Amino acid sequence: MLEIKDLERWLPHEAIKLYEDRGYKELYPPQAEAVERGLLEGESMLLALATASGKTFLAELAMLKAALQAKRSLYIVPLRALASEKYDSFCKFRDLGVSVGISTGDFDKRDERLGKNQIIIATSEKADSLMRNGASWVRDLTVLVVDEIHLLNDVGRGPTLEMTITKLRRLNPGLQVIGLSATVANSQELADWLDAELVSSDWRPISLREGIICQGRLVFSDGEAMLETKKDEALALVKDTLSQAAQILIFENSRKNAEASATKLCELIEKEPATEALSESILATGESETCIRLASCVSRGVAFHHAGLLPEQRKLVEQGFRDNKIKIIASTPTLAAGLNLPARRVLIKSYRRYEYGSGMVPIPVIEYRQMAGRAGRPGLDPYGESFLIAKNDAEVLELMEHYIKGTPEEIWSKLASESALRTHMLSTITAGFAKTEQELKEFIATTFYAHQQDPWHLDVTLEKVLVFLADNDMIEDSSEGDLVPTRLGSLVSKLYIDPLSAVIMLENLQSKTENVNNDCIINARDPSMSKKRPNDLSLIHLLTMTPDMVLLYVQAADGWVEEFIDRHQGELNDEDNYDYLLREAKTSAMLLDWIGEVKEEQISDRYRIGPGDIRRSAETAEWLMHSMAELSKHLDLGITFKAEQLALRLHYGAGQDLLALLNLKGIGRVRARKLYLSGITSIEKLKAVDPVEIARLLGPKIAEKVFSQLKKSERHEEYEWHDRKERDLMQAHKEINEVQERLP
Repeated sequence: MLEIKDLERWLPHEAIKLYEDRGYKELYPPQAEAVERGLLEGESMLLALATASGKTFLAELAMLKAALQAKRSLYIVPLRALASEKYDSFCKFRDLGVSVGISTGDFDKRDERLGKNQIIIATSEKADSLMRNGASWVRDLTVLVVDEIHLLNDVGRGPTLEMTITKLRRLNPGLQVIGLSATVANSQELADWLDAELVSSDWRPISLREGIICQGRLVFSDGEAMLETKKDEALALVKDTLSQAAQILIFENSRKNAEASATKLCELIEKEPATEALSESILATGESETCIRLASCVSRGVAFHHAGLLPEQRKLVEQGFRDNKIKIIASTPTLAAGLNLPARRVLIKSYRRYEYGSGMVPIPVIEYRQMAGRAGRPGLDPYGESFLIAKNDAEVLELMEHYIKGTPEEIWSKLASESALRTHMLSTITAGFAKTEQELKEFIATTFYAHQQDPWHLDVTLEKVLVFLADNDMIEDSSEGDLVPTRLGSLVSKLYIDPLSAVIMLENLQSKTENVNNDCIINARDPSMSKKRPNDLSLIHLLTMTPDMVLLYVQAADGWVEEFIDRHQGELNDEDNYDYLLREAKTSAMLLDWIGEVKEEQISDRYRIGPGDIRRSAETAEWLMHSMAELSKHLDLGITFKAEQLALRLHYGAGQDLLALLNLKGIGRVRARKLYLSGITSIEKLKAVDPVEIARLLGPKIAEKVFSQLKKSERHEEYEWHDRKERDLMQAHKEINEVQERLP
């Protein structure tokens, strides 16, 4: 047994006391094993441990030791929500003089300011972009923690995570890498790639009983128990859980089912003052029907949780559950991805989920384990229980063998796809990791892909990618035969977009620019043939044609989309695939509604998406529109200003006329429009208005914040004016001295 106080061999007394004050007394067996095998002596380690067995605590110890020696650590997470949770948790180290930073957005920024922190939290995409943009501090890391490292297996996130780890290890040869993972079949293979010790264990601080509900019975591997009723087994399990004053997480296979489940269970719990206050906080976050439904559920101590909610709504639900105000959450599997939300019981209502092109398919064992692992709250529950649902005894046996007794799948590199290589080979060349084709192959030989299989499998795809990059003026051969990034290639890499996205944008924009220039010549002879520069819809549609934009699906009720295409045929770009055109048009129409200030609940209803989906689409579109502006600036395509303004409008979801007011914090598109309609159309006019009138329009609290910002802005402008005058004066003195020195 290893006690917290025994860690004084590696950490100062103040650090030990910080943990003791939070109730830590001794290390769990897997934690003790990791420390004994060199975690605090710089050994790289893969911690393949069960959920809730203290993986994050071990990462904290390694980062804290480094920070107290004035060394820097990077903690990589898969989700922004998880980054915020870890940031809040690590801020406790500020009491020890350790600074903590977080960065998850703005993919074309260097973020040098982050380098002043000893612990930095970022998503893998952000970490990758920091290297592309030349952030100097990434070359000075001592510890790299990779949370949910088994996501190397994910088609979407895996390649970026793999390349980020590979590059960071290349930049920092002595780097201590700590991978945090669920248990997978090939943990040792992953540990070998990382040159790391493997600590693998199924030990949990709270015992987990895994069972299957079938025809009113709770079937465990060591016995059975009975439910009150056979009719609605899920409802009976929830009632039984509430009778024990415990909480339950219910995993549904769709958003619709999660919302329906939560709504149905509202009848079980009476309203309380604490839940009503939380419900009001939810209502203050938005105006959509989804928000109203969620607030109604929360008032009864029930909630639903999925990616269609706004981040602030998800955060309120999560905190409400931690505070025991919310007793039941019905969620899609996104909740299982690393967030710290344990419950007494977990119910997985369906082990099948819909996958586009494949229909309903069984979930992987590793995903089941992550959901089931949420059962049992350390220090609060004597045990945890998780349940699947089966229709008959045959299915019970099948689920018992496959999920409860089964082994989680192996993880495999997903780097071999052409789209992944296209993006990452360009960044590898532009960031200077490889200067020749041979060096590029040597670099690939250090990836997890190459560790698992012969890298020559990639040669054909790699050749194809290099030809694509060369043909599109993103790389060129130097006289010495080196692969050299062009200015365009460097820009595309820093913008963090798929090179194919850049090609699609440039081909369409250059075509339109040529048409406009040609029209200037023939316009005098035949004005009817004149073509206009691209308008808002043309540019937004162009974004949706890129592989970086996630498109909305077209459903049977979306007959209006074809009418939209017919009506706007002259504004839309050429698209050969009609199925894609339908999805692009629907997505474009949604983004037009967003910048046209259509209410969120109307957009949600019309397009059958959640407020969170609207925001994510708008964020992606803003990033791509900003990229388009930069490409236009680089090649002088004539749409730079328009694209920059559209990027701002996509950010705020507002018309052009409101942009001047939207720079103020607390002034969203609704409040800005209210001011505009009252004749307050600029910051100058706002400064001239009686504060009492602003308080009447916006409310006292918001008005106070607005005028506080205006005062700060005035002081900043005054400082800048004096600073500019001082610089001008110094420059004048310098020029006079230079002239005097030249005089005979």
